[in-house]
Amino acid sequence: MGTRRIVVANQKGGVGKTTTAVNLSAALHEAGKRVLLVDFDPQGNATSGFGVDKNTVSPSVYDVVLGAVDTEKAIVSTPYGDVLPANKALAGAGIELVDFERREFLLSDALDKVEDRYDFIIIDCPPSLELLTLNGLVAGKSVLIPVQCEYYALEGLSDLMNTLRLVKRRLTSDIQVEGVLLTMYNGRTNLSMQVAEEVKRHFRGQVYATVIPRNTRLAEAPSHGKPVIAYDKWSKGTRAYQALANEVLEQK
Repeated sequence: MGTRRIVVANQKGGVGKTTTAVNLSAALHEAGKRVLLVDFDPQGNATSGFGVDKNTVSPSVYDVVLGAVDTEKAIVSTPYGDVLPANKALAGAGIELVDFERREFLLSDALDKVEDRYDFIIIDCPPSLELLTLNGLVAGKSVLIPVQCEYYALEGLSDLMNTLRLVKRRLTSDIQVEGVLLTMYNGRTNLSMQVAEEVKRHFRGQVYATVIPRNTRLAEAPSHGKPVIAYDKWSKGTRAYQALANEVLEQK
């Protein structure tokens, strides 16, 4: 079985996208897999979530997609797995890349060069549907969609699904939905339960059994530059992402 490339995407912000990319990567690494976390969001939060200083890191994924540096030269090894870091420089890339040939394939081409070294490549995309996200979707073979258990959960998801269809039709037929992940679940509220039911109805057979709870330790971990597994091994958040990693490993 080859390398599995999973892109974590949802153009709605604040749904646990980076939290999922960071903690799923760390949990897969803990399970003995060779993992590369690709930060493709100019905010660079996945980079700092792995303990790498996004303000000083150089070279970054920006230099890689512009063709200034080989992919392997930009990869940083951490105790939680390898990371291809991002910083604010990436913010302008969407405009800079417009005139490039094969502009939607730049990230995919860059990852092809190091793919053999990894079992999993997890890509964290920006919360929008523009050229950077298109690059992420083309580079991934499947998309993991985090959906928060809140009132407007399904709003905007149709936009993401339309973009996926477009990518499939015009750019790469490979991409498919890896799974839909319910995040920020509060079992004490009817709303969380209603949203969970609605999402399961909408994405029949594609929703992970694992649900990510609202969890203080999960929220605190990034400020310490650690995935939750390293920050608090016994927290609910850690157990949830370990369970998600097991589900992902079981999928072929």
